[in-house]
Amino acid sequence: MAAIGRLGALLIREHHDFDPQRFIAAPPRSEQLYSSFLGGQLDDPNIVVLVAERDGKVLGYTYSGVEGPDYMSLRGPAGVMYDIVVDPAHRGQGVGRMLVDATLAELKARGAPRLVLSTAEKNKVAQRLFDRAGFRRTMIEMTRELKDQD
Repeated sequence: MAAIGRLGALLIREHHDFDPQRFIAAPPRSEQLYSSFLGGQLDDPNIVVLVAERDGKVLGYTYSGVEGPDYMSLRGPAGVMYDIVVDPAHRGQGVGRMLVDATLAELKARGAPRLVLSTAEKNKVAQRLFDRAGFRRTMIEMTRELKDQD
């Protein structure tokens, strides 16, 4: 869980770097907080956490869940990938694709009819991974800051 916490904190920092107004900054002790949060999710039968490892070293992970209909998102039941992150030292080696494929297989085995996910607009590397894995674009999030607006 410590390695996953480190990667989760990295995910937070990378998103904040993409757009500091939209994404939260990593709080103090974010590695411990994230590993504690994710560890608390493991007992939920609808949650799937998959880890890629080599020689006992964690290379990346996915955190997903099987959800029912979501009328706020205008979608039916689905698997939802909340996180995917690969250690920067192991990117470009097929680890992300392996994690995506394993997550797709596990969610399908649990009855999810589809997998949906979101990715940061500036995360072009992740978008290429998802495109190559057969995902299609279905939503575009747009943000407008309300501070100092007339």
